[in-house]
Amino acid sequence: MACRGVLFALTEGERERLAACGGDEDVLALVGEVEEAWTEPWVCEVDKAWDALHRCLTDGRLEFGNGEFPLSHVILGGRPLYDGEDYVVCYVDPGEVRAVAAALEQVDEGRLRQRYAELDFEDYEGARGEEDLGYTVGFLPELQEFYRRAAEDGRAVVFTVDQ
Repeated sequence: MACRGVLFALTEGERERLAACGGDEDVLALVGEVEEAWTEPWVCEVDKAWDALHRCLTDGRLEFGNGEFPLSHVILGGRPLYDGEDYVVCYVDPGEVRAVAAALEQVDEGRLRQRYAELDFEDYEGARGEEDLGYTVGFLPELQEFYRRAAEDGRAVVFTVDQ
């Protein structure tokens, strides 16, 4: 599985520009600029763990917005802005980011481990097992901190993944 997921907390200007995008090419161009800038601390890399994280925080399926809000919006939630064969972009508005941050604070390693053990992981491309679980759980603190900072600053978030 070569797909690497990254979340970006957008500035107000980036959010406004994204809202004004006229189509896929505009969305991809703006997201490309945001990615290239790679402004710390407004970036959260979840690497290949994004898939398992999404499944563990939702109903176990790898789909847009599945599961219950607000945890459904952590990775593939919000509004899909682009879903091509080679790339995905999802958008979470500032109000949703606040709800996501609050909900993520209630998630701990034990809860992720339990969900991972319960799920069938149908069509999962990762190497399911203790090593994969440890890798996945290892991203939780950074993900929680990222959403907390984004919420405090009133930022929207985009999730990107190359496929």
